[in-house]
Amino acid sequence: MNLVQISDGVRRRVALVDEPHLIPLARFDSVYALVSEALRSGKPVASLAERGRDRLDYEEVWAGRSTWRLLSPADVPANPHCVLISGTGLTHLASVQRRDAMHTAASAGSETDSMRMYRWGVEGGKPEGGGPGTAPEWFYKGSGSVLRGHRDQLVVPVHGEDGGEEPEIAGVYLIAPNGTPVRIGFAQGNEFSDHKFERRNYLYLAHSKLRTCSLGPELVTDGAFDDVRGRVAVERDGVELWGSEIRTGEANMCHSLANMEHHHFKYEQHRLPGDLHIHFFGADAFSFGSGVELQDGDWMQVAFEGFGRPLRNTVARRQGACAMTAVQSLV
Repeated sequence: MNLVQISDGVRRRVALVDEPHLIPLARFDSVYALVSEALRSGKPVASLAERGRDRLDYEEVWAGRSTWRLLSPADVPANPHCVLISGTGLTHLASVQRRDAMHTAASAGSETDSMRMYRWGVEGGKPEGGGPGTAPEWFYKGSGSVLRGHRDQLVVPVHGEDGGEEPEIAGVYLIAPNGTPVRIGFAQGNEFSDHKFERRNYLYLAHSKLRTCSLGPELVTDGAFDDVRGRVAVERDGVELWGSEIRTGEANMCHSLANMEHHHFKYEQHRLPGDLHIHFFGADAFSFGSGVELQDGDWMQVAFEGFGRPLRNTVARRQGACAMTAVQSLV
């Protein structure tokens, strides 16, 4: 079952994907409300997803020609601060090699921390017997305030040096009333980071991740995360500037899904009932690694097989000088 969230600027709806149509549900205006009711009542999500009478042309909505627009397929409308967006890096060999090349000079010819952490994942990221394995790299992106949907802008702020796409699959989770993490499904994502700033020093990685990101357009509630293939592309002035095949899923990663989930949710503060978690699982290729610098107005497209229609976003570079952010004293 693939779900989307849509809005006409006044109303919100959850809709089932039934190509070539979207069928809004009769009751719920958010996936969060739908899944929360399923957890409260003990009823399956599918039994609560009652179809309404309307049918929308999915192509018109996806292409931006409808009064309805696609939102992120998962959010908390009433309180975006109940959303925690995070990710696991150094999970794919290709991305490790690119980051390793960034940091080799600083390592004076020895093995970089990036390559060392990837090797630890290869050696212990898929433990046998069901126990925890090696902890992967982990980073924080922000709350739901940085989350965007299909066709939305991803922003390079005035203090940023760059913005580049990172095509990934993200897991979407809701913490049940008893504190158990429940995986709602998976969605395509563009994690979008400042690679130039990170390249200055790998300790700037945390800063480079504090950017907007996107998800969708579809939430796949029964998707498989084994061997996932896809394609990422960058377009400028209507012409493809760069493109690459991409792979993700457990078959192409040094960590198992269970191990990544354990090392995220082992922290008590990540198991607060009612919180929504969006966790990115890493990228296999991105244009920055090929020397491409994205410009204002460029389009980024992420498309993974089996995860619905492609996710498209534009780059928006904010102009101007970075003014000092002053802190006001209480007294």
